[in-house]
Amino acid sequence: MVASTIVALWIGSLAIVFALDVPALLPLEIVPIILARTFIQTGLFIVAHDAIHGSILPGYRRVNYWIGQFSLALYALLPYQKLAHHHWQHHLQPGRVGDPDFHDGVRDSFGAWYLKFMQEYLDFRQKVVLFFGMKVIFFTLFLGFHVPIANLFLFWVFPLVLSSVQLFLFGTYLPHRSQGRATPTSQHQNSHNAVSSNLPIVWSFLTCYHFGYHWEHHEYPSLPWYCLPSVRQHQPRFGKAEATPTTIARSGYLTNIIQSELQRAIVRG
Repeated sequence: MVASTIVALWIGSLAIVFALDVPALLPLEIVPIILARTFIQTGLFIVAHDAIHGSILPGYRRVNYWIGQFSLALYALLPYQKLAHHHWQHHLQPGRVGDPDFHDGVRDSFGAWYLKFMQEYLDFRQKVVLFFGMKVIFFTLFLGFHVPIANLFLFWVFPLVLSSVQLFLFGTYLPHRSQGRATPTSQHQNSHNAVSSNLPIVWSFLTCYHFGYHWEHHEYPSLPWYCLPSVRQHQPRFGKAEATPTTIARSGYLTNIIQSELQRAIVRG
């Protein structure tokens, strides 16, 4: 229900903004529309992410697969299997060498890390697919449906770029950045090499669908995004998680699950 709502909002909002008369809009009217479209665009990726974890419809692997694939196709023509493989690697080796979402071990600035992050998901082949795929879609919309170029770029391309920054900032950079500078006694070290934000629930939702509650996601990866605040409220101390015998034991159990899922992704890929 939640996933279908996000997909419906994406399609519906796109149809609405394509019909807008951009020259007649004030900048103060355009900016909120771009931000809203960015938020909904990010929601598509969150749907695919939950599909990878099997939490869209638990127990129905193929349904999760097709929902995830459809969401990623709408998001940016991304291949589901590659993203699933990368994501399970991230959960297996979070915040360290071997994690495709982590920096290269040397350049950990926001810009350098973001570029490395994007290159992991947009290799040469995928860039070609994205370029020509979007070109065909844009020309079809422009010539066949008379959607203005300004509308396409302002309300689709720009929100897509902003969405990638949003996902990186709140889902990778902020949760894992301290690990590159962590010491053996650092309060940020834990089995997931992740920290959680202290944002209130509303702001956590608006910033990135509770991805800021990142330790909670790594500890309970099968929970959908909208359940993370509940975990955060009941276990607030784990936002800066110390490694306890319980969390260490659970980490070993999760590692076995993650390795199994990673192997499935490799076989399917």
